Amino acid sequence: MDRSAGFSAINPWLLGCLFVAFLMLAIAPAANASHGPARRLPGGAIRTTYVVGPLNVTPGQNRIAYRPVLAQERPSVDGWITKIKPNLVRADGTTPLSNEVMFHHGVWINLSRRDATSGGQERFYATGEEKTAMEFPPGFGYRYKASDVWLLNHMIHNLTPQTMTLYISYTVDFIPDTSPAAAGITPVRPIWMDVQNGSNYPVFDVHRGDGGKDGKYTYPNDATDPYPPGIHKNQWTVDQDGVLMASVGHVHSGGLSTDLTLTRPGAKYAGPVCKKKKKATSKKQRRKIKKAMRKCRKTRPKVVGDSVHIFHSGAHYFEPAGPVSWDVSMVGTKPNWRVAVKAGDTLGISTTYDSKIASWYESMGIEITYMAEGIPGRNPFKKRVDYPGVVNHGHLPENRVHGGKTPTVGSDPSTLPDGTSSGGPFQIGGFAYGAGDYRLPGSLGRPPVVHHGQSLTFQLASGDVSQEIWHSLTSCKSPCNRSTGIAYPIADGKFQFDSGQLGTGGAPTVNRTDWSTPADLPPGTYTYFCRIHPLMRGAFRVVN
Repeated sequence: MDRSAGFSAINPWLLGCLFVAFLMLAIAPAANASHGPARRLPGGAIRTTYVVGPLNVTPGQNRIAYRPVLAQERPSVDGWITKIKPNLVRADGTTPLSNEVMFHHGVWINLSRRDATSGGQERFYATGEEKTAMEFPPGFGYRYKASDVWLLNHMIHNLTPQTMTLYISYTVDFIPDTSPAAAGITPVRPIWMDVQNGSNYPVFDVHRGDGGKDGKYTYPNDATDPYPPGIHKNQWTVDQDGVLMASVGHVHSGGLSTDLTLTRPGAKYAGPVCKKKKKATSKKQRRKIKKAMRKCRKTRPKVVGDSVHIFHSGAHYFEPAGPVSWDVSMVGTKPNWRVAVKAGDTLGISTTYDSKIASWYESMGIEITYMAEGIPGRNPFKKRVDYPGVVNHGHLPENRVHGGKTPTVGSDPSTLPDGTSSGGPFQIGGFAYGAGDYRLPGSLGRPPVVHHGQSLTFQLASGDVSQEIWHSLTSCKSPCNRSTGIAYPIADGKFQFDSGQLGTGGAPTVNRTDWSTPADLPPGTYTYFCRIHPLMRGAFRVVN
């Protein structure tokens, strides 16, 4: 769900641009913006798949875009949304492999309502690389008005040099107001929790080795000065009494979990007291007492002072190589998760990443939580609510290309002779580095050489800048020449360096087009790849 200014409030200038976009789309042909056949479900819901598009995804695209959701791309009558399941598809409805194109994120924004935690327009649903679906427990739904104005903030990552025509699809379970089932629906309100909530680009970097000895890095706990003085972007003050009834997290590759805590001024532990009620006189009684103690401890809420842990949304990786790709599904709450909150409580979020395997740039920690009113809930200081949840979905077939095998994309650069001794700048264009690229012929493919204490400079080609094709130079473990996939290569170089996304398009770029290698690297051959287009690999050599 991944990397966008759309995670925060929409500014007036952007709204003006969007108004123009609405007018342009309103007069455009709508033949490709249709939805599939509706299917009636038990309980009164109607299941329909809508598509937003067509979207022209240019070669190498990795930028943030906004798309109004037109009337024909969503339900036509008032009612209740009880489930949303997302996907990225071609015109024929098939899903492309995610090692070729990836749905970095999609954020559904209701411009007709106010967001609870940012004050901007309401972010009511989001998905990312892991394609998390939202489904409310029976009897709950998100209120939908056909007159509402919707906006889709999206980032589609084209890892190839080929243009693609794609559609964002989302399957909706919908109960119209005319259905008798609508009378019993309790409305939910989205509560967007984010470790960098309100930021134009809510990301942070995790470098290998950060955090504790356990190889884990928790943000913001392990960060140095993550926020301005007096500001806690990961917290929200509850504005009214209610019940939290559904929640699921979002992380990027390398992410392990998101965690929610609740702080209530003056509150304290009010749960069960686990102590032996009688002295055991036999081995059988001792076993019985131990079993009862274990059972009691499992029901104890995790209270520290006036704060209590209320949910752990873990990342369930299907990826054979571990937590290094987006072949993952997040754990969401069970249908009976009901956390009673009071006005004045503080809801907080943290996120944990692996810091042992690799560095993870532009990471996120988000958890969308939904709140309802007028229903009974559990006092989290008295009864444990953070029981293990349920995995959102199984392994997705589009994630089957993991990489890291043969055939290789080039020779081991440490075995090649020295390349040019020029310091550059070397042009990056045509999906290749100007020197030392594994796929360049002859001497051009040999590692350029630089003396210790000096640097090589790389520069985006003007053609790539004009087409908004961004690139990075990110260190990877030598020889970094195995097959490309969603789990290979990764930022696991022995010596860490990263240029950021070179480009001038605002987030996610670093707003510059050149970068120089670190001057303090010891002698050796260094390999790197492009985080945006991982087929691109290169090497350079440092000598005395």
